[in-house]
Amino acid sequence: MSPMLAAPKFDITVRVGCSLAYEATGPASLLLNLQPRPERNHAVLFEALALGQNLPATQFTDSHGNRVSRVTLNRGTNVFRHDAIVAISSQPDNHDLPKPNAAELAPDELPSDVLRYIMPSRYCDSDKLANFAWEKFGQVEHGQPRVTAISQWIHDNIEYRYMSGRPDFSAWDILQRGYGVCRDFAHLAIALNRTFNIPARYVTGHLPDIGFPDPDNHMDFHAYAEVYLGGHWFTTDARFHVPRIGRIKISHGQDAVDGAFSTIYGGASLTYFQVWAYQVPRGTVGVGDDLDFTKRIDNQFTVRTEEPYLAAEV
Repeated sequence: MSPMLAAPKFDITVRVGCSLAYEATGPASLLLNLQPRPERNHAVLFEALALGQNLPATQFTDSHGNRVSRVTLNRGTNVFRHDAIVAISSQPDNHDLPKPNAAELAPDELPSDVLRYIMPSRYCDSDKLANFAWEKFGQVEHGQPRVTAISQWIHDNIEYRYMSGRPDFSAWDILQRGYGVCRDFAHLAIALNRTFNIPARYVTGHLPDIGFPDPDNHMDFHAYAEVYLGGHWFTTDARFHVPRIGRIKISHGQDAVDGAFSTIYGGASLTYFQVWAYQVPRGTVGVGDDLDFTKRIDNQFTVRTEEPYLAAEV
């Protein structure tokens, strides 16, 4: 059993959410995966989820613990909106976990619920990458040094091209092509780590630009990876390869099949897509308010903090 970790201090407030529209031309339904998971690294203070105009819907928790809505669409336009105010820590990735030399565990030492994250999957076809992985990283020390080396190599050798994603490309395909989006960086990192029996899982969520300006001002869902070392899950993000502040996890799983924000069944298509994730001064914005980016206080190198929330507040 992993040792208990101290609760982080939540001294930053962010607003995250999305607005989606689907046009249905016939019978159709959706699985929507939009709501943040309950996680120790963030606290959802307020949240609202609107599933169209009284559309038939149920909610369930999938096998990875993700919060999923199952919705039947009406013919025509169907609009969905999620909005949340979330408290987070101003400290970067992995700051409260054991030192990064945490050793990897052998498969027979792994918890049973972690074993599936060392298996090949639809988009993380690690069985195709074994020769490449051992040639590039076989001489690197086990554990965190190897995880870091894999992330560094992907960051340095795979080009990030916004809007270049394809739903049919696996990690092997991205290695051959040489460029992709955050989803592709995550799949390749996961697959390469799995070749060494390091458990790795796919994560989707929000990543505000806190302490890390984005000159193009993109706001989108972000995908990255987590690896299991020394009894804890560590964040590894080859897209940026630097510690970031404020990840808000929506879902995790074996690959993008488990992390898709929507899965469509039947005659429907996505016609509108907007995502937001930005820091706001505490108490100035509520869920359902109009988007007002003049209240945004991130997207700069300076990290602005507040007095930590009290336990009763979160």
